[in-house]
Amino acid sequence: MNVLSHADSALSLLPPAIAIILAIVTRKVLLSLGVGILVGALLLTQFSLGDTSTFLVETVTGLLWDDGALNSWNLQILGFLIMLGMITALITVSGASRAFADWAKDRIRSKRDAKLMTMFLGCVVFIDDYFNSLVVGSISKPITDRYHISRAKLAYLLDSTAAPVCVISPISSWGAYIIALIGGILTAHGFTDSGHLSVFVQMIPMNFYAIFALLLLLCVAIFGLDIGPMRQHELKAQKGELYDESKGLPPGANPDLPEADTGKIIGLFLPILALIAATVYFMISSGADALAADGKPFDVLGAFENTAVSQSLFYGSIVGFIVTLVLAFMQKLAIRLVLQGVVAGARSMLPAIYILLFAWSIAGVIGQLETGKYMASLVTGAIPFELLPVVLFILAGITAFSTGTSWGTFGIMLPIAADMAMGSDSTMMLPMLSAVLAGAVFGDHCSPISDTTILSSTGASCHHIDHVITQLPYALIVAFISIVGYSVLGFTGSIMSGFLACSLVFAITVAGLMIYTRR
Repeated sequence: MNVLSHADSALSLLPPAIAIILAIVTRKVLLSLGVGILVGALLLTQFSLGDTSTFLVETVTGLLWDDGALNSWNLQILGFLIMLGMITALITVSGASRAFADWAKDRIRSKRDAKLMTMFLGCVVFIDDYFNSLVVGSISKPITDRYHISRAKLAYLLDSTAAPVCVISPISSWGAYIIALIGGILTAHGFTDSGHLSVFVQMIPMNFYAIFALLLLLCVAIFGLDIGPMRQHELKAQKGELYDESKGLPPGANPDLPEADTGKIIGLFLPILALIAATVYFMISSGADALAADGKPFDVLGAFENTAVSQSLFYGSIVGFIVTLVLAFMQKLAIRLVLQGVVAGARSMLPAIYILLFAWSIAGVIGQLETGKYMASLVTGAIPFELLPVVLFILAGITAFSTGTSWGTFGIMLPIAADMAMGSDSTMMLPMLSAVLAGAVFGDHCSPISDTTILSSTGASCHHIDHVITQLPYALIVAFISIVGYSVLGFTGSIMSGFLACSLVFAITVAGLMIYTRR
């Protein structure tokens, strides 16, 4: 089979562009992704129908079986999803969700408190974005439902906490990955005196998008700044329509499950705590094993750099499921109810799994087309040095939006940003690297083919495109604030000036939104 690369061609942009535009226009995610995959396959095989068919079969097969062995990463992530669906359904059947909602009724007394609780939990559960969105969604949903907060708003709370927190947290799967990348880049350019962790910490205040996305989310939670499509979803939620029922059940929803009257709060928190503790243990354990295999001494950061994320999530979910099951039997739930919950929970995750499989497929096609490399090549022309931070932010955003992956964008764009800094002014190395990190998270927040966005929709039991459309205005607002900051930083060379510029624009923007939403 003859498979070509279009790294030097704008044609490599066609598959993601078609998929994204179709998804927004038709709101049919699987159809849109399928068309994008087909177009990409045709480009790769020079429109040979036979080779296209073979390529599509190999792509689909590769999701589960790759290089003569099981594709453990994908299978473990899918297993984690199914396990978490079963845990959530069992918690519902046991009545623990309702017990928690009743308990919280006297402590969380308003919509604002419910939103702040969700955001707080998202900041606490920072070890991984997948884990964050799904676990926090499971805990928060009973409370946000009680206060008629739309599922779209819950998805926004989950998504706009998960990635921004993970990207600035060194002890997370994201932080470890970024530190490893940056460490290699700094070593390659002769910066051997600075500790990789200390460099990462220095970059945190330069990640304008992550910081101001969290601050805007806080203001939205406190002041109810509902704009654009989000306003419509919130108005419908006040009437009891938490999600668009005309589109059917969203991923992760189990509305018809019976609930026992004997449920207790411990039935919610003990499984979740077991899940968190087991996942952290397996992340550190697998990282420690990898360090030992390389003959390196153990340290927590090194363990997170070398951890097996998907394996840890899957094993942790098994522990959480066992604890949930034991509690259900201790509660003396009927076996019929337990089985009903297990089956319904697994089934509720199927829509998310289908979308995720299609998203992984188009990511593979885009990878072979080298769309990311083509996007990166656009910055190698004659761009004034002062504009490089803002240009890198925008380009990283477009790349992540087109490819649906922050991590892939990091891998492509960070080395390029470092090379450009070394070719002009090495003192701007860290701001330019930070601009890439910020832009990648922005693009990920906007992309309907992003796995993080898909799982935030799943965690909130929200229709995927509804989440994308409602989050988009907020992401664009923060992107504009970041663009101002990186522009000022580029022309002044001062990180403090850039941050202050962002703060000023942020304050003006929030004041304007408050006036707009009070009309």
